[in-house]
Amino acid sequence: MLNRRSRPRETVIRQTRPRDVRRSVAQFAPDRRPARALSTPYILLLGFILLIVVGGLLLALPIANHQNVITSLDISFFTAISAVTVTGHTVVPTSTYWSPFGQGIIFVLMLVGGLGFMVVSTFLLLVIGQRSTLQERMMSSGFMRDTVGMEGMQGLRRIGRNVVLLVFAFYVLGAVGIFWQVNGLDGMSLGESLWNSTFLSVSAFNNAGLNILPELPTGSSLARFATNPILLFMTTVLIILGGLGWTVLLDIYRNRRFRRLGLDAKLVVVTSLILWGFGAAVLLIAEFSNPETLGGLAWSDRVPGAIFGSASGRTAGFTTIDFGQVKEITKLAYAGLMFIGGGAGSVAGGIKVVTFAVIVAAVVSSLRGRSHAEAFGREIHQSQLHRALAVAVLGVAIATLLVAILTLTDPDIPFVNLLFDTVSALGTTGASTGIVPDLSLAGKVIFMVAMFVGRLGPVTLALTLVPREEATVYRFVRERVKIG
Repeated sequence: MLNRRSRPRETVIRQTRPRDVRRSVAQFAPDRRPARALSTPYILLLGFILLIVVGGLLLALPIANHQNVITSLDISFFTAISAVTVTGHTVVPTSTYWSPFGQGIIFVLMLVGGLGFMVVSTFLLLVIGQRSTLQERMMSSGFMRDTVGMEGMQGLRRIGRNVVLLVFAFYVLGAVGIFWQVNGLDGMSLGESLWNSTFLSVSAFNNAGLNILPELPTGSSLARFATNPILLFMTTVLIILGGLGWTVLLDIYRNRRFRRLGLDAKLVVVTSLILWGFGAAVLLIAEFSNPETLGGLAWSDRVPGAIFGSASGRTAGFTTIDFGQVKEITKLAYAGLMFIGGGAGSVAGGIKVVTFAVIVAAVVSSLRGRSHAEAFGREIHQSQLHRALAVAVLGVAIATLLVAILTLTDPDIPFVNLLFDTVSALGTTGASTGIVPDLSLAGKVIFMVAMFVGRLGPVTLALTLVPREEATVYRFVRERVKIG
């Protein structure tokens, strides 16, 4: 008997209806990317330009100088760029040429330039309650990592709030200490003493090298304090604090022991100590018997003078001696020190201490047969080594190009003096052999470019052209080349 369940049944074949196989086009809104001109590096670039233009025009007004005449644009804009970039190069005496109004403009430009336009603008955005978009944070990540050493906008916001308060605390403490040393100097009133102390404190911490204290007939405006170790010590402390970098100061404050510091702070501290010692040794050995420099001081004042000259000559530009009278070896040594500059994220310029330290670590590691750069028991990422080499080579190339052009525009100035002052402008140091007022108009323009480029830095310029890094998904075949 057949089982009904096993009976064959009809198979129904269903075909897709034509309307179900039609091509459908999915439309997606294109990604909204911020305009290239409005990315963070370009905002910083445009902000500096705007600040310089406004400052230069204000300094050109008759009210800005004691002669009550219109200042030529080459002088006003040179001074504005020098103040904004906290360089300190001047073509006219700051204390005698500019009126209180002009000195106030220079002070504001120096203050904003020292804190860093990016940090100030971020702090102001926090005050008015603005927030950045996700895409803007992604576009800014590489820029902030190389300038202030922070990863992401949250880190910048957190450090921005603390840094502004910390910096102003240093300003006030420095002004109070300096006030007790300059109060009543040359018959200054109480208000004038406070103003001069505040100006010098901000200039010292910002490594600006600008000063409005009454100048001596010859020499630097701080030459009169060459025998005042207390004022030199306070100024040196302010210069060092400003040149180390905010993140390094925070790391030192939080950990307080060297072995607990991060690799970045260790490299900055150790390398800075070596550079300060080297600079002081050069001054003592080369200028100890030079009657035009350290040789003209008492024996007890030569060591403090050398220490101050080393700390200031590398990043700030204050001098108690005339660098126009120092020996050639001193000029060459300090040109190298100014080229290195201060810490990343600091008010100092140069290629930065960490950049120099990473290159030295790579050289030492190579001599020891290591395949990667190492320092303090840590391996330095290969991409950071590549960036350090790029920054150093780019800095050397820019300095070489500018000096070569200056030898054509100002052939009567000695080459070593041109090299020294150009590196000083590019490193935003401000130490000078005294050639700046004698430069031709073309030479002054070149110095303006050098100060502007030096303040923004090769890294910032590179990030302006390439806002973010692109990770490659492939690698080429390795092949060895002959070296040496």
